[in-house]
Amino acid sequence: MTKISLATHPFLLGFDQLERLAERAAKGAEGYPPYNIEHLGPNGFRITLAVAGFSEEDLSITLEDRQLVIRGRQVEAGDERVFLHRGIASRAFQRNFVLADGVEVVSAGMENGLLNIDLNRSAPDSIVQTIPISRK
Repeated sequence: MTKISLATHPFLLGFDQLERLAERAAKGAEGYPPYNIEHLGPNGFRITLAVAGFSEEDLSITLEDRQLVIRGRQVEAGDERVFLHRGIASRAFQRNFVLADGVEVVSAGMENGLLNIDLNRSAPDSIVQTIPISRK
């Protein structure tokens, strides 16, 4: 059976990347850690992740092919602690966000167990573009 694709429609030339982007965004829709996305001003966004128990050294933020990747891994302490109850897990995570063209990471910071990542969408130089016609 053949797969019908959005990119096969003749009026949607070059949109094959959109389909791959949607598939990438749907992967790993795990609920940990919880996050918020806020709209700041006309072109600003903020992603806030609840990362209680993680330090700045336990977290990494990378941009890989228009995909913002936040990873967290806590190093197990070498001390011989004996837990009577362990309700705070130190589990690793990876959270991915696909960024549109023109969206850039401005800054990242930690405050009160929350990781804030600020993004900004740059306005395009020109929306209307005239294409010159050359003679042969």
